[in-house]
Amino acid sequence: MTAFSSELQSTLKEALNALYHHPDPEVQRQAERWLQDFQRSIDAWQVSDSLLHDASSDLESLIFCSQTLKTKVQRDFEELPSEAFRPLRDSLCSLLKKLHNGPTKVRTHISVAVASLAVQVSSEDWGGGGILNWLRDEIDSHPEYIPSFLDLLSVLPQEACSYKTAARPERRRQFQKELLSSMETALNLLTYCLRSNELQEQVLDAFSSWLRLGYGVAASTLASHPLVFATLSSLNSEQLSDAAVNATCDLIHYTVSESSGGINAQMPLIQVLVPLVMGLRERFRASLKDLDQDEEEVKSMARLFADMGDSYVDLIATGSDESMMIVNVLLEVASHPDYDITSMTFNFWRSLQDNLTRKESYLSFGTEAAVEAEKNRRLSIFRTPYEMLVSLVSFRVQYPKEYQEMSREDQKDFKQTRYAVADIIMDAASVLGGETTLKILFVKFFEAVGSKGNNESWDWRVAEGALYCIRAISEYVPDYEVDIMPQVMAILPKLPHQPQLLQTACLTIGAYSKWIDATPVALSFLPSIIDILTGGMSTSEESASAAAVAFRNVCAACRDKLCGSLDGLFQIYHRAVSGEGGYKLSTEDSLHLVEALSMVITELPPDHAKKAVEALCLPAVTPLQQLIGQAMDSSQQITARQFTVHIDRLSNIFRYVSHPEAVADAFQRLWPIFKAIFDNRAWDMRTMESLCKASKYAVRTSGRFMGVTIGAMLEAVQDKYQQHHQSCFLYLSSEVIKIFGSDPTCATYLGSLIKALFGHTTHLLRSIKDFTARPDIADDCYLLASRCMRYCPHIIVLSPAFPPLVDCSMIGITVQHREACMSILTFLSDVFDLTNSTAGEQYRSTIDSVVIPRGASLTRILIASLTGALPTSRLEEVTYVLVSLTRTYGAKVLEWAKEAVSFIPSNAITEVESSRFLNALSQAAKGAVLSELLEPLEELSEICRRNRTVQDIVQGALKPLELNFAAVS
Repeated sequence: MTAFSSELQSTLKEALNALYHHPDPEVQRQAERWLQDFQRSIDAWQVSDSLLHDASSDLESLIFCSQTLKTKVQRDFEELPSEAFRPLRDSLCSLLKKLHNGPTKVRTHISVAVASLAVQVSSEDWGGGGILNWLRDEIDSHPEYIPSFLDLLSVLPQEACSYKTAARPERRRQFQKELLSSMETALNLLTYCLRSNELQEQVLDAFSSWLRLGYGVAASTLASHPLVFATLSSLNSEQLSDAAVNATCDLIHYTVSESSGGINAQMPLIQVLVPLVMGLRERFRASLKDLDQDEEEVKSMARLFADMGDSYVDLIATGSDESMMIVNVLLEVASHPDYDITSMTFNFWRSLQDNLTRKESYLSFGTEAAVEAEKNRRLSIFRTPYEMLVSLVSFRVQYPKEYQEMSREDQKDFKQTRYAVADIIMDAASVLGGETTLKILFVKFFEAVGSKGNNESWDWRVAEGALYCIRAISEYVPDYEVDIMPQVMAILPKLPHQPQLLQTACLTIGAYSKWIDATPVALSFLPSIIDILTGGMSTSEESASAAAVAFRNVCAACRDKLCGSLDGLFQIYHRAVSGEGGYKLSTEDSLHLVEALSMVITELPPDHAKKAVEALCLPAVTPLQQLIGQAMDSSQQITARQFTVHIDRLSNIFRYVSHPEAVADAFQRLWPIFKAIFDNRAWDMRTMESLCKASKYAVRTSGRFMGVTIGAMLEAVQDKYQQHHQSCFLYLSSEVIKIFGSDPTCATYLGSLIKALFGHTTHLLRSIKDFTARPDIADDCYLLASRCMRYCPHIIVLSPAFPPLVDCSMIGITVQHREACMSILTFLSDVFDLTNSTAGEQYRSTIDSVVIPRGASLTRILIASLTGALPTSRLEEVTYVLVSLTRTYGAKVLEWAKEAVSFIPSNAITEVESSRFLNALSQAAKGAVLSELLEPLEELSEICRRNRTVQDIVQGALKPLELNFAAVS
């Protein structure tokens, strides 16, 4: 050992000691940084290996060095010269043997390192037909080291599918095939190891791992395999139960995996598994009576039953006698008092419902009559189980008596339980029909309400729970239902104003608003319903919020019936926004009331609608006028919130009053106020966003009725954007482009608008740092540009702003901000899609003159984005742009791509790998569909991102941020 290595070892030990034991947090942080730098260094190989072989190394050193060596093999194996492989393999295998009785964590790290090494080198290099044959020989020669060899055998399949190992994709696929072809050898080794009772748990864990790898052994062979017998017989073993359950679940999943040939091919194994798993039913039943039984054991059995149901749902859905036995045991699981156990079945009930109601499940039955007959037969069979399910789970939505004392986290968990149970009841309603499910739930509700009487100990929670479930199935209850819902609606006004109960009553009214509208006696219900909702607005913040949503829903559904009651509705609205009515509505909740009245006003004749809109705007207009007056006084400090509260109400009016002329008239009258806010608050982002949103909805609703006001608004937008750079001015312009872009009479002022907006933006965004600092402007700029490409290409393509806009997009493609990046990529794909379309033929020469001179740089930037400059989450979008470019410019793109790829050194990608990528682009040029190109194009990304070193090499070669655009005019 060199003096340097010895010194580094000492420093490493000191750093570990400081990290784990020094009292000063700053010293700990310094130690952690040093250790991280050490792990990335080339010296980490030798130092870690030496300390692992050193008998005097303490546990902390062993854990750190084994973890370091594992990571180095996974990520940085290419750092080593080719001749280092064998010494490294021999050293790791020596450690594996040495640590066969050592710390489990250290042994696992070394096992993963060996497995990762096997992934990255060919079986020929490993010697003797690959690692499985080598492992078999080692077990034969050194049975005393079997615990370590079992660890390795367990992690091999995991590493084969892990992307932590920086293997090239082709080598990873090859290794997976090698393991699958050697699966019988692996299972034979595990069978050999079964002879030792002490190793059985390890054997079962390793068996699970190989089953998860995929299909490699015939079902008939596996059905009679000793490992399967050992797994199933161990289900009754207290010591081996966990490992046996895991392996049995993996056996179940194995029988339905895509690679296994499907259920029919796996029937021999299924016929072995199902009876033995069902044999646990009596033990599970006993747990329902003996609640002191081991909780983990009960959960394990429930998990087995649930996994069996999930996996064999297609078989179960046929309704055979055998399948109904599984359904019945899953009902027993659903009846368990422990919600965590009950909920294990929820996925099964959802999948079964989907199978029973989905048309595709019955395609094999041919004619529509046969399909309908089979569907009715199955639904009839499963009616009783789903009725039982509703009864078994509906009580779980009831509020616990100690709810108010629960922590916020526990309250949140309880609400998640309610949502999950409501989903299951909706699934049941899909099978049973809304009316049948409603009858079951109404019985519970009626009994709970009926028990109230004069009983002072009446528990509102039972009634609330049943009502919550009734609300959940609203979409399944037909509008013509006349037996139950009238009774529910008659009971609601009689319920006490307990906050949670009232909240659910309000939500139920909102959920059944369409039923209320459809029922012949709606007019008799509406006054009492409105009274309940106003009561809800006055009781608590939660009930007020629910009442506001329900008020909106009722007004939306019954708008024609409420036109005659507009004065009363206005009274509720004024009380809510003035704060004088005792309502507990938040500002956001009051917007629901604005929306509600807007939809009722929509039903009025045009003349009446204009007056109603004016009245609806008034409570927002007056305070805005006062605020503008105060704003003139520089001594007054006015917050954005003071403005946005009122502007947002106007925004909802413009959005939901579907009277274009009435809204246009209101906007025109309000424009002086809006203009004053533009003039005085253009520096204030929140106020401008609110104002632009209101203007956007006015434009969207009014359309061409906006008249001259639109010009004045755009003039203000253009002027204020150049002064204050608020991105919301850009998205407001996007809405204008959508409405007016194709109108030839608007071409002149729209051309002037986009020239000014884009011209100013491209001067703001001159470097990637500018994009990173102003992602909102980049996002909205390129959203506007895309709108222009779609609605007025004749303006944008011919505009002098178009070439700088393309240049600017090339600078910003690699911005890490997701929305800004996606908007830039969408703009580019819109440009290429237009060029490649029939409609874009007239613009082809102009676009060509902009794109072709920039094509080589753009292609190189896109390839850099694909290979590491952008996160993998954006691969699909980058790939689409690259394919669109290739389809448009064909051979030119192939030349550009070939040149770009040639910059990447051969130690990063091989000639074969680059050829596969270029061939995919060639196929794209010939018109191949995108789905056929994704794998080879994304494979280049995987190759170039396989570790940090390679990614840095690739990005250093392509230099996406350093390409020179100055030559492009």
